Amino acid sequence: MNQSREIIGVVLAGGRATRMGGEDKGLQLLKGKPLWQHVADTLAAQVSAMALSANRHIDIYQRSGYPVYQDNLTDYPGPLAGMLSVMQQSQGEWFLFCPCDTPFIPACLAERLVQQRGSSSVVWVHDGERDHPTIALMNRSLIPDLQHYLATGERRVMMFMRQAGGHTVDFSDLKPAFVNVNTTEDLRMMQEHE
Repeated sequence: MNQSREIIGVVLAGGRATRMGGEDKGLQLLKGKPLWQHVADTLAAQVSAMALSANRHIDIYQRSGYPVYQDNLTDYPGPLAGMLSVMQQSQGEWFLFCPCDTPFIPACLAERLVQQRGSSSVVWVHDGERDHPTIALMNRSLIPDLQHYLATGERRVMMFMRQAGGHTVDFSDLKPAFVNVNTTEDLRMMQEHE
């Protein structure tokens, strides 16, 4: 488990949240706590340091005490831009990225990704039904490849990770842990169920 102590956990909260009417998704409350905080609280126990990727309400995110990194690329080019910006601006070797809209991530996330990484520079979650490429363990050695990929105008996360030689890690036994909050309706339903 020591290996995961060398990982920076990163909550990705920099998107446009178009399906939430443009509201800052990370700041939406679930059971009285912002979505990003649910993710950060679970992640913090699994990694050596925490950081946030955000492009709006920076002052609110900074109150957490965690470093907050904004995209270096303009116009919200998607999660890969956030990943790249964090890796460029911080000193870590490994980064465990997790979007702010997955509040139920499991406590074994880092450990399992590290154990099943093999020699890959990137691995991501598969819940038995679908890929979750933004829940990923990534090495900083991918910075040049990622810069080039984004410079070509590409944005697809899955495509980049496959090109980088990455592979999935099976979390089918924990499928409910990866449910996304995409809309205010999703959030309302989660408030009502535990």
